[in-house]
Amino acid sequence: MKIEKTVNILNRRARFEYEFIEEMEAGMVLTGTEIKSLRSSKASITESFCQFINGELYIINMMIDEYKLGTFYNHKTKRERKLLLHKKELQKLEKKLKDAGNTIIPLKLYINDRGKAKVLIALGRGKKLFDKRESIKDRENKRNLDRILKKS
Repeated sequence: MKIEKTVNILNRRARFEYEFIEEMEAGMVLTGTEIKSLRSSKASITESFCQFINGELYIINMMIDEYKLGTFYNHKTKRERKLLLHKKELQKLEKKLKDAGNTIIPLKLYINDRGKAKVLIALGRGKKLFDKRESIKDRENKRNLDRILKKS
């Protein structure tokens, strides 16, 4: 089992589905087997979202696989994990979340230089169908332009 030094787990679908208003970094409360499994890149945040429960922010539906060498101390794969932010940041997010259509989405899960697990979250609003079409058109135009520049 290989343990990587840099772990980057991305939510690629989020950039297509949502337009982002604000981004911030949050710490996570993890158990021992969760961090070991995370260091070997056995996690997924594609279907996860954040929600306030009793004034605290939790990430829900994030999957971290069970640690292979864990015994009865192993964790549940999909459980609510508490996010660590300052009180003012939590109040600010909770206030903005009350606006219609806003949601908090995890974008990136990584381990920083000090060895702490961090998640990059964003306050976002869902895109309409025509916005998604525009995103696809922009992406194809950029790809064609890069192709032309590469040939010349």
